[in-house]
Amino acid sequence: MEKETKLRALHLLQILYERTDEDHPLSTGELIRIMEEEYDLHVYRTTIASDIDQLKKFGIDINTVKSVQNQYFISGRLFDIPELKLLIDAVESSKFITEKKSKELVNKIIKLTSSTKADQLKRHLCTEGRIKPGNEQIYYIVDALNDAINAEKKVSFQYFQYSVKKEAKLRNDGEVYIFSPYTLVWNGDYYYVVGYSEKHGKIVNFRVDKIFGAPRILKDAAVPVPKEFDEADYIKTMFRMFNSEPEKVELICDNDVMDTLIDKFGIDIETYAYNLTSFRAIVDVAISHVFFSWIFGFRGKVRISGPQEVKEEYEEMVRKAAANIG
Repeated sequence: MEKETKLRALHLLQILYERTDEDHPLSTGELIRIMEEEYDLHVYRTTIASDIDQLKKFGIDINTVKSVQNQYFISGRLFDIPELKLLIDAVESSKFITEKKSKELVNKIIKLTSSTKADQLKRHLCTEGRIKPGNEQIYYIVDALNDAINAEKKVSFQYFQYSVKKEAKLRNDGEVYIFSPYTLVWNGDYYYVVGYSEKHGKIVNFRVDKIFGAPRILKDAAVPVPKEFDEADYIKTMFRMFNSEPEKVELICDNDVMDTLIDKFGIDIETYAYNLTSFRAIVDVAISHVFFSWIFGFRGKVRISGPQEVKEEYEEMVRKAAANIG
């Protein structure tokens, strides 16, 4: 009898959580019917009222609509419908989360509201052409790296790249990297781990989804974070996460690209008036073909003014690209 009483309260809570909200309360009679038909539990009106009171004392936010036959619903859920919609949009559009995992997570998110509200969570977000990763191990990789960071331990792992046959191929003949992870960074829809690489002899970053299998956490203590290392500055200056030393570059930009530069470099970007139609911007970037491609994409609205060697490197890249046409 005692066991049945405990189960009765749990089933009642499950029914209220899954099937009720402010627009869809359940009456005492409806709760009695569900308990009897679906759980084979015979209850009375006074039993329902008593169990509701106990659940309220436990901290469950249950509202009572007073009437001839009281009605009840769960209110004050952890997430509101607009918040759940945002979570679903983030999951479905993320390039970091595999398609299979996206569907699993969305189904779990939907369960955070009542079944009667679930239809409101049908999204109409266009993610056509959104490339999803195929590395299902990525969640275990992130967990292992987090554990290593918390424990201040080194990790070892192999890294891969895709061959011309679109097959994952271990880099450097399967070399095992010994790495002291400091932090995880989300940038450009990808996860990166930042830390000290013994192979490179400096702080670098690796894309998490290119790590082959879950990293092995070693017994060795991680190389301490250098006192002069500024995590925020590193993330800001490592343009698109390419490993090269950051430099100050002066750009001449049309006025209408200010929004884009602020999106890329932040509101504190150093800018000066240049003429009536353009401005100067001083940015810290890691010089790479990705930076040059970004500049090229503006079709002349953003131009490199200096340093001279960076300007010449960009001009050389453009000449080589032009020579390959046709």
